[in-house]
Amino acid sequence: MAAPEQDEERETTVETVDEEELYGPSEELLENVSAALAEGDIPQVETLIEDLHPADVADLIEHLAPEERKLFVEITRHVIEAETISHLDETVRDEVVEQLGPQAVAEVVGELDTDDAVELLEDLEPEQQQEVLQSIPAEERILLQQGLTFPEDSAGRLMQRELVAVPSHWTVGETIDFLRAAKELPDDFYDLFVVDPTHKPLGSIPLSRAMRSPRLTRLTDIMETELRLVPFDMDQEAVAYLFKQYALVSAPVVDDAGRLIGVVTVDDVVRVIDEEAEEDLMRIVGASDTDFHAPAHLIAWQRVRWLVVTLINTMIAATVISQFQDTIQHLVALAVLMPIVAAMGGNAGVQVITVTVRALATRDITPQSNVLRIVGKELIVGFLNALVFAAILGVVASIWFGHVELGLVLAGAMIFNMVWAGFAGTLIPLLMDRLGLDPAIGAGPFLTTTTDVLGFFSFLGLATLFLT
Repeated sequence: MAAPEQDEERETTVETVDEEELYGPSEELLENVSAALAEGDIPQVETLIEDLHPADVADLIEHLAPEERKLFVEITRHVIEAETISHLDETVRDEVVEQLGPQAVAEVVGELDTDDAVELLEDLEPEQQQEVLQSIPAEERILLQQGLTFPEDSAGRLMQRELVAVPSHWTVGETIDFLRAAKELPDDFYDLFVVDPTHKPLGSIPLSRAMRSPRLTRLTDIMETELRLVPFDMDQEAVAYLFKQYALVSAPVVDDAGRLIGVVTVDDVVRVIDEEAEEDLMRIVGASDTDFHAPAHLIAWQRVRWLVVTLINTMIAATVISQFQDTIQHLVALAVLMPIVAAMGGNAGVQVITVTVRALATRDITPQSNVLRIVGKELIVGFLNALVFAAILGVVASIWFGHVELGLVLAGAMIFNMVWAGFAGTLIPLLMDRLGLDPAIGAGPFLTTTTDVLGFFSFLGLATLFLT
C-alpha cells in the first residue's frame, strides 16, 4: 500500500515545480553566481554549477556580463565540460576559445564527438586552427582535417564519424558481444549499420530491435534495406528535410564511392532546423543571427547594409511622389493618407514573404509543381483582405475629410496595392529561389520598393484623374 502513496507524493512534487525551474539557469542562480563572482568565492561558484547540465552552464555563461564571463571561465576552466563549449553561441564561444588558449581548446576538441569538434574548429582563425590540430593525436587529427575539407553547411560537416558498423554475416549474438567488448564506440547511437566487405551500407537495424531479437538471428533477417543514404555534400537543409519527411533518428553518410563514412543524428538536425529558421527570419528583417552577443560596431555594420537598401527604396518612392506635387498641393489630405496605402501594402507583403520563404525551406512549395495554385490563393487572400480594409479606410477617409470621392480613391489604391503585395510576396521569393539566390535576403527589399512605389503611384495617380 506504500507504493500508491509514494506515487501520489511524486506527482504532487512535479506539479508544484515552477516551469522556469525545469529548464535552464534560474534568475536566482544567475544572481547567486554573479554575487559569488563579485566576492571572488571560487568554491561557491563551483558548487552552484556542479549539478547543471552542460547546456545550462552554456546558457549561464551567455547571460553573464562580459567581465563576469571572463572571470567565470578563468576560475572554472578546470571543471567546465567540453560539451558546454559546443553549446555556446558562436560569438561567445569565440571569446571563450580565445581565453582558453590552443592547448586547452585541443583538450576540449579531443573530448567532443567529431561533428561537434569540427563545428568548433571551423570557426577558428586558420592559425588558431592549426595550433589546436597540432596538439591532437594523429589519428583523430586526420578525421577532423578531412571533416574541415567538406563543403560548409553540408552533411560532411554535420556528420559524426563515430558509428557502429557490423558485417552482414554476423548474428545478433555476435553483435551484442562486440558492443559489450568494443572500447571505441560512440557514447550514444540509435542504429546499427550493416555493411558489405567494401564498407558500403546494406541496411540498418534499430538498436531496440537488435536487443529484442534472439541471439542466433542473422542481421540480414532483421535489417531494414530501405536506407536513406546521405551524400557527404548534401546541403544541411536537405538533410533536415529528409529527417522531417521520413521521421529518422539517424542516417548514414556516404562518400562518392558509396562507402559509409559517418552518421547524421537527430540532435544535430534539430539544431540545423533551429538555425535555418532563425537565419531566414533574421535575414528577412536585415538582422544577424549573432546580433545579441556581437559587439555594437559589428551589429551596426551588419544592419547598415539593409538600411542602405531601405534608403534607396525611400528615395525612389520620394521621386514618384515628387511627380504629383501639384495634386498634393491641390488636396493636402492626400499627404495625410499616402503612408496608409504604402504601409498596408508593405505589411501585407511581408506576411506573404515570411510564409513563402519558410514554405520554400520546408519544401511545402516547389517551383516545379504547385506555384500557380499558391500564387492564385495568395491573390484571393490579398483581394479579400483588401476589400475589408478598403471599405474601412474608405469610410474613415470620407467622414474624416468630408470627401466621398477621396474615400473611394483611397479604397481603390488600397485594393490595388494589397493585391499586388499578395502576388509579389509569393512570386519574388519563388523567382529568386529559381535563380539560385537566397529569397530570405533579397525578397524583402524588392517587395518594399514595389509596394511603396506602386502604392504612392496608384493613390496619387487616381487622385490626379478623379479629384483634380
